[in-house]
Amino acid sequence: MSGRPRALLAALLAALLLSACGGGGETDLAPPEEARLTVYTSHKEEVYGPIVKEFQARTGIWVQVVTGGTNELLERIAAGEGPCDVMFGGGVESLMTYADCFEPYACSGAGAVKPWLQPEGDLWTPFSSLPVVLIYNPRLVSPGEVQGWADLLDTRWRGRIAFADPAVSGSSYTAAVTMLTCLPGDDWEELAQLVENLDGGVLADSGDVVEAVSVGSCALGVTLEETALKRQAAGAHIAIVYPAEGTSNLPDAAALVSGAPHRENALAFLEFTQSADVQSLVASDFARRSVRSDIPDDLPPEDSLRLIDYDIAAAAALKEELLERWAALEEGGL
Repeated sequence: MSGRPRALLAALLAALLLSACGGGGETDLAPPEEARLTVYTSHKEEVYGPIVKEFQARTGIWVQVVTGGTNELLERIAAGEGPCDVMFGGGVESLMTYADCFEPYACSGAGAVKPWLQPEGDLWTPFSSLPVVLIYNPRLVSPGEVQGWADLLDTRWRGRIAFADPAVSGSSYTAAVTMLTCLPGDDWEELAQLVENLDGGVLADSGDVVEAVSVGSCALGVTLEETALKRQAAGAHIAIVYPAEGTSNLPDAAALVSGAPHRENALAFLEFTQSADVQSLVASDFARRSVRSDIPDDLPPEDSLRLIDYDIAAAAALKEELLERWAALEEGGL
């Protein structure tokens, strides 16, 4: 993080300590309606926490955060369970599936966003970009033994692959579509091979993938670059592979909910997430790739990753059918 954001966060913490010692009831602290914002987020607290706190400190807007899985929160928004002003997090093909729930908006700094991450029609505000990677346990797998997506279909790894349920995890759905895009065969045959190779071991949450590989209950797995790098730095026993056939580098994003009760505050939050200060934090502290071309990072250059042209609209349109086939395959059908 740059010196300025760190100083601002330090000042915020000091202010919080002072307010904690200052007394006063909850009624005294409750903000008026025009100073409120409700954010639904699928991010972990380590990501949304510093951003929300800094936003509150700079704007005086009080933020209520509701957490959950991407699909769960999107279903709540579609059902009108709220109120909700902003959806913060989730792969953009998941957001596109619920396009009717959102109002387009282009941030003032959108010109600094990398061209290939710019959303058509401004349906969402790109926040970070997240390559899909493979991981393996070095105690169980030799270097070079796992090289790409084709290894997930190799029967020697049957029952030893960590893969989250794509019906629950947006990143797992992205991984499945990325694999099908990168491999040359029939998509549905390859999906059937993958499910068969998982041998009933589909994980309930994407957060379980690294743990399963690190402790050795699985030999290899599929996750996001950010997740792998963070857990590796924290001591997880994993190695990272950028698939030889290529991979996707899909953005996650924030989006303005149609009919947001605190629309102006929501727009201020979207602007903040794409600001240079927050995007510097994305690159320096979150092990993520900034969506802005003017923010450097220490990650492998994008032109070295063999990035594919991931068709977001096609992935969104395919989601219902793919998940139906996935469920049928797990039950032994198709």
